[in-house]
Amino acid sequence: MQIVLQPAFVLHRRPYRDTSLLLEAWTPEQGRLGLIARGVRTRRSRWQGLLQPFQPLLLSGSGKGELLTLTVAEEAGRPLTPPPPRWLSGLYANELLLRLLPRYDPHPALFAAYQTVLEALAGPAAEESALRIFEKRLLAELGYGLLLDAEADSGAPIVAGNVYRYVLERGPYSATRTNGGILISGQSLLALRQERLVDAEVLRETKRLTRAALGLYLQGRPLRTRQLLTALQRRTSNVIPTGEMS
Repeated sequence: MQIVLQPAFVLHRRPYRDTSLLLEAWTPEQGRLGLIARGVRTRRSRWQGLLQPFQPLLLSGSGKGELLTLTVAEEAGRPLTPPPPRWLSGLYANELLLRLLPRYDPHPALFAAYQTVLEALAGPAAEESALRIFEKRLLAELGYGLLLDAEADSGAPIVAGNVYRYVLERGPYSATRTNGGILISGQSLLALRQERLVDAEVLRETKRLTRAALGLYLQGRPLRTRQLLTALQRRTSNVIPTGEMS
C-alpha cells in the first residue's frame, strides 16, 4: 500500500525501538493509519519536532500489512494546538477518534469537523459548544446519529417548550409517556440539531446526552483524558488559597 502527500493529523505517538516513533495518523482519504517514523528521535532527523498532535501535515508512506513506513512529512499549515486550559479537550477529541474509528475507514466530512473543532479550541470560540458539536457530528458519521427533530414513536416535531426523555438508539419521547431515558428539553434538542449552543442549561443537557451516547459505543471503557481531567479538577479543588492556610 502507498499513500502520497495525504493531508493528515497525528492523533497519537509513542517511542518505538531506540530512535523511531509509532504514529497513529488520520487522513481524509485513507482514514486512520499506523505509521513507523524511523530515526525521527535522532538530532539529525529533519522531522524532529514536526510529528506532533494538532499540527496539519502532508504525509507519504508505503509498506505491507498493518503498519506503513513514513517516507515524507511536510508542514501543511500553522499548528492548531489548543492553549493549556483547553489542551485536554484537544486530546479528548483525539482519543475519541482513536477509540471509535477502525483503521482504513475514511470519513472526509469528519476530518473537516475535526479541523473545525481544533480551530475553535485554538481560538476564542466557546469550548463546550465546540465539543458538543464535534461529538454530534462524530456520532452521525459513525452511523449513530441522534434523532433531534421528531419524537421517536409518533414522529411529531420536537417543541422547544416541551420536556422529553431521550432513549439511546431510539430517540426522544414525551416525558409524559415514558420514565426511562435522559431527561432533556425540546429547546436543547433543537439547539443541538441547529448547532447553536449558547445557553448554560442547554450546554449542560446536551453534554449529558452526547456523553451518554458516546459511552454506549465505547462499551463502558473509560476515556483516559476524562480521568486525567477529573484528577486535575480534584487536585485544583484541594488547593488552599494563599492567606487562608491554617
